[in-house]
Amino acid sequence: MMVYGYAASAQQNHVLESPNGKIKVTIDLQNQLRYAVHHEADVVIAPSPISMQLTNGETLGAKPQVKNTKRNSVNKTIQAPVYKRAEIQDKYNELVLYFKGDYSVIFRAYDDGVAYRFATSRKKDFLVQNEEASFNFPADHTAIVPYVKLEKKTSTEKKTTIEQQFWNSFENVYTYSPLSKLNPKNLAFLPLAVEVTNQKKVVITEADLESYPGMFLINKNGTPSLSGLFAPFPKRVEQGGHNQLQLLVKERENYIAKAKGTRTFPWRVMVISSEDKELADSDMVYKLATPSRVKDASWVKPGKVAWDWWNAWNIEGVDFKSGINNATYKYYIDFAAANKIEYVILDEGWAVNLKADLLQVIPEIDLKELVAYGKQKNVGIILWAGYHALDRDMENVAKHYADMGVKGFKVDFMDRDDQQAVDFYYRTAEVGAKYKLLIDFHGSYKPTGMQRTYPNVINFEGVHGLEQMKWSDPDVDQVTYDVTMPYIRMLAGPVDYTQGAMRNAAKDNYRPVRSEPMSQGTRVRQLAQYVIFESPFNMLADSPSNYLKEEESTAFISTVPVVWDNTVALSGKIGEHLAIARRKGDIWYVGALTNWDAREMELDLSFLGEGKYKAEIFRDGVNADRKASDYKHETIDVPQSKKLKISMAPGGGYVARIYKM
Repeated sequence: MMVYGYAASAQQNHVLESPNGKIKVTIDLQNQLRYAVHHEADVVIAPSPISMQLTNGETLGAKPQVKNTKRNSVNKTIQAPVYKRAEIQDKYNELVLYFKGDYSVIFRAYDDGVAYRFATSRKKDFLVQNEEASFNFPADHTAIVPYVKLEKKTSTEKKTTIEQQFWNSFENVYTYSPLSKLNPKNLAFLPLAVEVTNQKKVVITEADLESYPGMFLINKNGTPSLSGLFAPFPKRVEQGGHNQLQLLVKERENYIAKAKGTRTFPWRVMVISSEDKELADSDMVYKLATPSRVKDASWVKPGKVAWDWWNAWNIEGVDFKSGINNATYKYYIDFAAANKIEYVILDEGWAVNLKADLLQVIPEIDLKELVAYGKQKNVGIILWAGYHALDRDMENVAKHYADMGVKGFKVDFMDRDDQQAVDFYYRTAEVGAKYKLLIDFHGSYKPTGMQRTYPNVINFEGVHGLEQMKWSDPDVDQVTYDVTMPYIRMLAGPVDYTQGAMRNAAKDNYRPVRSEPMSQGTRVRQLAQYVIFESPFNMLADSPSNYLKEEESTAFISTVPVVWDNTVALSGKIGEHLAIARRKGDIWYVGALTNWDAREMELDLSFLGEGKYKAEIFRDGVNADRKASDYKHETIDVPQSKKLKISMAPGGGYVARIYKM
């Protein structure tokens, strides 16, 4: 590790460069704190003002007066036990500007992006009325935006307000639009991407979001600019929503956050790429997060999960009525044990409905018996928990089920990211760590690095995942989403996408079926997603009965690791295709996906090094364009040239397990 710093006299303009010199941040301190970002000769972010308004009338960043500055150059290694690589090289240059008024702004320049954050060093707590976070662009570039889904309205009904959009599940497909044409009344949630000059992209997100509301972006005035927007602090909430498990905001304060006098605020992050594939393998959010607060996280065990809800508890060939009962879950446990799957989840329904009380269990479920049965089979039990039901009695619930032997909770239906909701995430993570419980946040906003701070927080939803195929119309293009999301949403962190469908549909054959759902695209696409999608807590979404009929697919899925020693992005283009290689021990896994275009590719496997290699592969069958479940499973020699030619059907995929001979 190498760290050094020095103080400098106050200046009106400052420049910070990345370690490789390709990225330059210019900070202007004339009358308003502004920053601009260049990548080589290209302007990525034009001069953009930033500030923080307090309720006492102060505006941090307005007419800034520098007291002193400090520069640091850091080159260190981060150990990452639950991640896509075991070690991360954390190399950056940093500039800290200390201002009169007891605040500072910290800028960091990495070789692949830029981040900045506010910090304060005050004796008294204060209220943040608003934050100005702006991203001005030099031209009317194309943005790739996930909008908050708007409720469908008739022509006589009122349009959805900004306030109503603060309550959302952070799930949507992507809209391509010039910046100037973005809907000024529709919030975009993070991360989002903007195509800048010379094929370069910038993905905007945030990191280290703690005790502060999450940031949305909006185009306010039809210029090529994006502005931050934040949910005000809740003044009054009421129990309601899904099965009385949510807290609905009925009134808000005129400020966005309560702040401790001395604290840091979230990082505003811009990840910059020359090639799209770089975005699919970014570490920037993880690097910017607060290091682990769990002294010993060796008990955190990532793994796969046999999941009940997507397949509607549909099992066959048994002599009991399947559903939310012990007989069904013992069947799931048996399936998990036979396939070396680490966990079984009890999704919604095991606790008495409409009570929001996780200590009231329905009579059809005997949790102690299920936990004991799972322990005999080396399968852990995970419990689904609604937001309010957990929040109202968190300590007692956590202790009760940890003592019973439950391994963790899938927490659902928060659907907010104001400061009160964000605080719930951290409280849940901390209490979970105290009782050695894994946490999977569903109904959640995007990850911002909490998985580093609390390694027991093992996954996040905030993704338009496979569950959407239970009800989405055929015009919803999940296949194109699958080759867009890894460059944008997955850049922020792991995704609880819940793949693994054994019923697969070509483009014209897909239809929503709630009780026996299917995926869009081929079978091999589903297998490849276990390599492509970063997911340390990875669901098998389909029915055990369906997996038992598909032994080859199931055997492969069960062997794919969920955390990795190394990751290499091989090739890709947003919205078209992606290929990624990941290593665990001496075994490499390679996954590739395409959009609805059939595609031939040549993968460069030179990362394998010298020697002869074999590959167990699954490739789309010759008829996969019509019958999506058609595939070919074989073992091949990896060419000595390490150039592997592959082909994929429309909506298809390719996956390989590569080992040295």
